[in-house]
Amino acid sequence: MLVTILILVISAAFFVSGKFRSDIVALCALLGLLIFQVLTPEEALAGFSNQVVIMMIGLFVVGGAIFQTGLAKMISSKILKLAGKSELKLFLLVMLVTGSIGAFVSNTGTVALLLPIVVSLAFNAGMSPGRLLMPLAFASSMGGMMTLIGTPPNLIIQDTLSGAGYGELSFFSFLPVGLVCLATGIIVLLPLSRIFLSGKGKKSEKVSGGKSLNQLVNEYSLADNLFRIRASEHSGIIGKTVLEIDIRRRYGINILEIRRGETSQHRFLKTVTQELASPDTVISSGDVLYVNGNVENINRFAGDYGLEILDEHTSEVASAAGKTLAFYDIGIAEIVLMPSSDIINRTIKEAGFRDKFNVNVLGIRRKNEYILHELGDARMHSGDVLLVQGTWQDIGRLSKEDTEWVVLGQPLEEAAKVTLDYKAPVAAVIMILMVAMMVFNFIPVAPVTAVMIAGILMVLTGCFRNVEAAYKTINWETIVLFAAMLPMSTALEKTGVSDYISGALVHGLGDFGPTALLAGIYFTTSLMTMFISNTVTAVLMAPIALQSAVQLGVSPVPFLFAVTVGASMCFASPFSTPPNALVMPAGQYTFMDYIKVGLPLQVIMGIVMIIVLPLLFPF
Repeated sequence: MLVTILILVISAAFFVSGKFRSDIVALCALLGLLIFQVLTPEEALAGFSNQVVIMMIGLFVVGGAIFQTGLAKMISSKILKLAGKSELKLFLLVMLVTGSIGAFVSNTGTVALLLPIVVSLAFNAGMSPGRLLMPLAFASSMGGMMTLIGTPPNLIIQDTLSGAGYGELSFFSFLPVGLVCLATGIIVLLPLSRIFLSGKGKKSEKVSGGKSLNQLVNEYSLADNLFRIRASEHSGIIGKTVLEIDIRRRYGINILEIRRGETSQHRFLKTVTQELASPDTVISSGDVLYVNGNVENINRFAGDYGLEILDEHTSEVASAAGKTLAFYDIGIAEIVLMPSSDIINRTIKEAGFRDKFNVNVLGIRRKNEYILHELGDARMHSGDVLLVQGTWQDIGRLSKEDTEWVVLGQPLEEAAKVTLDYKAPVAAVIMILMVAMMVFNFIPVAPVTAVMIAGILMVLTGCFRNVEAAYKTINWETIVLFAAMLPMSTALEKTGVSDYISGALVHGLGDFGPTALLAGIYFTTSLMTMFISNTVTAVLMAPIALQSAVQLGVSPVPFLFAVTVGASMCFASPFSTPPNALVMPAGQYTFMDYIKVGLPLQVIMGIVMIIVLPLLFPF
């Protein structure tokens, strides 16, 4: 018992200090339990095969797909616009929308997604963004209490209850608790944010870095003379290559990209294909050419070959509509030529960008002058900036030629930001399917299986650019931390530490009734979460809460709910949860702002929960 307590105390000290990564601390604690033979290897490694850990991995993938396809952004931005310039409406919508999204995806991802939207709406409404950003962070944690998958502590208490033979909680068992949390948060934060946060975040700081894709499109006027032309089966260019048409020389037109609808029976799996217009690309019936040039030349080209010029309201493929450039598979970037480059004083055509790197040159920026037409014969000078277009992989290859030019910005990072918005309906269907499998008992699928199915479908249906992008959405630090700390609860039970602590709680508070014991467990959990991860706190407190209830002879359900709510509703510190830290610089908050606003909310939330939990889940 002493060895287990010592390892636990040392681990907690390192968690609080923050000098080492939390997953490394957890792994060291696990090794300590193994070395001192507190646990067998099978017991120590059981966390990595635990179904909750597998479910968390799947949920990271599903949540990542929802963000990658832009589904969450579409929904949230449209709903938040309903507020107009009303401060009260905007505050209420931020809380409700954030809570709703946070019920299904990670609270950190929810805040990262909504933060720029909320800042923009606040400025448009003439109010301080700081008044909304802290409520935004708090609402994401409150929303996590609404569903089984909303936050890791929910999964932990579910696993604890089912492992002790008390049955499993349903997907929406948490909903009443989450709604009470959100209602309490709105009532308390409405006056507190007005009193303490109204003067925060008024200054708008420009973020430094490379140009965004939209900035490049506007700077080089790519969208000003952008047209969509569709080739029908009777068009004169069907079966011809781009080289044979010779569109640039004959008409002075650039083909920026070709979008090709999926003609196979597996339309659900792929709804649009982007292709770079290489010289040997063969034009097929139904292809939509995105071309750049003046309107007279466009009309002449369309007339000569019997092509249809599409208007802005015509959708060529699935949901990928609109007269806009998209960067799903094809991107753009700037490169600046070095003085020592071998291609100085050569023409674009002679440099062979297309042959060597499979990219097109769309424009040249020379000091304050932009060369956008007749590029093939334009000679390049030292210091010229070239706007190039190609697949993201090919643009990435350009950065390796560092003696010839320098690629400006981070093109591959920009590619990661591009949302595959035409896949948003697919992601929505998969998300609904996953929830349905977890909610309805007549569907014979376990929750972990439902999450795995959803995660695999998100990858197979193209909601990610590639499999690597899906892996990048997984927060491996959280997964390893959780899997390595789960055996600690086994060690606490095996060595009698849980019984000892729970016995002390029961002995000290049990005489005052189960409500007093519930309050003790709630505020102990809440206090611990101010210093260490809510996941670790839930892992440590869940078995103690269970044993305390058993020793008192009452239902453990309200006590375990006290653990998950206490672990998740921590607002008094900017470092207690990632969302709290995420909004701190953007809202220009100080540590005292969290004390002034978060501490009263945390205390009031605890009092409300101590009253409400026994009503929802009787002792």
